[in-house]
Amino acid sequence: MNKTSFFSVAIFLALFIGCSSTPKRLTDFVNPFLGTATLWAEDSLDLGFVPTFRAWGGEVYPGATLPFGMVQATPVTLYGSGSGYQYEDTVIYAFFHTSMGHWNLGHVPILPFTGEITADNYHSSYSNDNESARPGYYQVYLERYGINAEMTVSLRCAHHRFTFQKGDEKKLKINLSRMNRRGRAIMNWSFNQVNENTFSGAQEDIFFYAITNHKISSVDSLQADRERKKIIKFADQNAPLELQIGFSFVSVEKAKQNLEEEMLGKSFEKVFDDADKRWEELLQKVEITGGTDRQRWLFYTSLYRSLLWPAMRSDGDGEFRDERRNVVNKGFHYYPDPAYWDDYRNKLILMGMLSPEVTVDVINSIIDRSKIRRFMPTYFHGDFAPVFVAGSYLRGLRGFDVDSAYYFMLRNATVENRRARLYLDEYNEKGWIAENNVLNPTTRTEVDEAKAAVTKTLEYAYTDYGVALLAKELGDMENYTMLMQRSGNFRNVFDPKTGFMRGRLENGEWWEPFDPGYPYYVFMYREASAWHSTFFAPHDPHGLVALWPSKETFEQKLDELYSSPWGGYEAHNFTTFIGQHCVGNQPGQGYAFMYYFVDKQEKAQTILDSIMNHKYGMGKYGLALAGMDDSGGLSAWYALNAMGLYTFSPADPEYIISVPLFDKVVFHLGETPFTIRREGSGRKIRSITYDGQKINGYFISHDDLKRGKELVITTE
Repeated sequence: MNKTSFFSVAIFLALFIGCSSTPKRLTDFVNPFLGTATLWAEDSLDLGFVPTFRAWGGEVYPGATLPFGMVQATPVTLYGSGSGYQYEDTVIYAFFHTSMGHWNLGHVPILPFTGEITADNYHSSYSNDNESARPGYYQVYLERYGINAEMTVSLRCAHHRFTFQKGDEKKLKINLSRMNRRGRAIMNWSFNQVNENTFSGAQEDIFFYAITNHKISSVDSLQADRERKKIIKFADQNAPLELQIGFSFVSVEKAKQNLEEEMLGKSFEKVFDDADKRWEELLQKVEITGGTDRQRWLFYTSLYRSLLWPAMRSDGDGEFRDERRNVVNKGFHYYPDPAYWDDYRNKLILMGMLSPEVTVDVINSIIDRSKIRRFMPTYFHGDFAPVFVAGSYLRGLRGFDVDSAYYFMLRNATVENRRARLYLDEYNEKGWIAENNVLNPTTRTEVDEAKAAVTKTLEYAYTDYGVALLAKELGDMENYTMLMQRSGNFRNVFDPKTGFMRGRLENGEWWEPFDPGYPYYVFMYREASAWHSTFFAPHDPHGLVALWPSKETFEQKLDELYSSPWGGYEAHNFTTFIGQHCVGNQPGQGYAFMYYFVDKQEKAQTILDSIMNHKYGMGKYGLALAGMDDSGGLSAWYALNAMGLYTFSPADPEYIISVPLFDKVVFHLGETPFTIRREGSGRKIRSITYDGQKINGYFISHDDLKRGKELVITTE
């Protein structure tokens, strides 16, 4: 599907499900192009002016993949840009086989082509009108060459089908000196022709083994600048060129074994059908009734986007390379680190609810890396792997060594190390982290100049709370008491005079001059202003409210957050706003729910509705997100809030309840599904019951949901 206006959505659905109002498959609702477009227009970005540089889009890929699969067969329209694909581009350079959506990966780019072998003959124009995608499938027509390119996947393999025009000589370019990164060319690669139908090789840490349905007539090399390309020519046949490629992060032999076990001997249609069925099985874990066409395709696409990363790194027999590059088999499937800072708030918990087996393997992978690093891993900023692991255990996930996990959580919390918590000794001694006295800090202040001290203090306090919950569960009351005390450290960076979380210098003085609306990149805050950081204490919302003179003054502060105009700043990761609230970035994702703690749930719902209705499927093509999806963070936010459950404090095994978009949701949590039913068409909650019993407040526990009863949200 290549457009998302109501008209084009209707055409897409009609194509796959006919005239029936009930889809035959939930995969029909998924649009992999959502998030691939970039926001440029002033009215979309909410900057108050036309931007001078490209804002980051969703940075997602439209290509074929399976849930948490090793392989992503996806187009390249611009090397070094997010996933490598931007919907508004007009040229395709290659097709990658791995993608995360973060300026990396992009292994083994290939491109079918015809004509002369020259340095210029390495790309083709294309049109979105001749491009399509659905779960497990991608297709595009390469106009320059008259080639229709299709691809589908299994977990560790890709199947390409390239249909050339009759009589054209079939050629394939493999550029092993390029990946989706800026800077240097890739030097560590190899290529080998195995026989007349087979070739293999490696690119950095990935290995491949490929079999074609046409005989290879020759293999040539082409060097241009620092790039070296392999050009494969095939014997002239009228049938489409089909290429089945197995991948492995262990060896060429294992890539071959993966190909033989998963794909070899299967037709393109069979591989695609298997992929579609696998996605359908997973999406069917959440069944919705009601809502508009737009809400349904946004929901299932968001659910789909939440289930892509982390991508498997172990072979079919379980072997993988550990942190020391040793080949091992430890009885679980190996995954790289999730994007903790981006995803711990929502996506990782949703992953545990829908794919518990994968989640347990992800945690086992984390523990395995921790044993080598001696600390639990971090990602980008903060220390949120412990929150993810603790929250998963408290929700009942087992099958991993929780004692080892807890040991490394405590090391992160008590031993300063550059691989864990920076400035930890200072945090433990003072209860807060002092900011450097930076001269003229800006939106581009470098990491080595400033410490993002306020954000670190707030985030460390929350992680202390998450680890404390696990300490209590495991009976370690001494560390529970110590960590719970530290979890209150967010109060130490609150300035009651201004009503903001604010940076302090080494001597304890507040930083001057203070502008709460300035979006620093790393000074005082991390990708945030004071507005974006002040309401972060999900473990103690009542304690946060109590920092203000009254509930009324706190409510006024929240009102200002969502009504004070953005200050006209242009900075990376600051896209789309409601007042000062930056919808396109993670720090404030749960802030609307703070209205619940001043008895104004209906105000929260107004913000939630505004975001769901206007900040997803944005822009010229109706395909943009408010900001970077960051491996599923924005997508999971939509999916959860559309159902009426949100992970307000992901370390806690409970969910805050809001008004769902749909009349009914059936969620298959383990063996027993639970149901969410909305009564009434209003957006103010009048009452909540579960299994016929009234719920006092707005939270429901994970254990209650596992009982498989009905949650009824009555509105007015």
